[in-house]
Amino acid sequence: MERLELQFGGIIGVKFNNTSNKLLSFVLSFASGLMMAIVCFDLIPEAISVSDFASTITGIVFGIIVMIICDIVVQNKIQTKKNKYQKNNLLKTGIAVAIGLALHNLPEG
Repeated sequence: MERLELQFGGIIGVKFNNTSNKLLSFVLSFASGLMMAIVCFDLIPEAISVSDFASTITGIVFGIIVMIICDIVVQNKIQTKKNKYQKNNLLKTGIAVAIGLALHNLPEG
């Protein structure tokens, strides 16, 4: 089933390759809101039931710090190559999301 979803997502990406920044911003906002809802209403209560409250908060704070560091590193890399990537305003967001997904998949193998 996962393979079908990936193929369907790939087809959508190919068909709508000339999207506006407004549409991309909307899709990123929708996805981030959905992920925040899943974290708040599903993952945090489950983490508290499996472990204790202090460990859950420590993990959340650690994740936030790691993503802030990734954001700073990406921002510095993009600023050093500003002339080459000046037209793409969503490049920083895309790179940060890619790093976050890669880090997310490390524990899952």
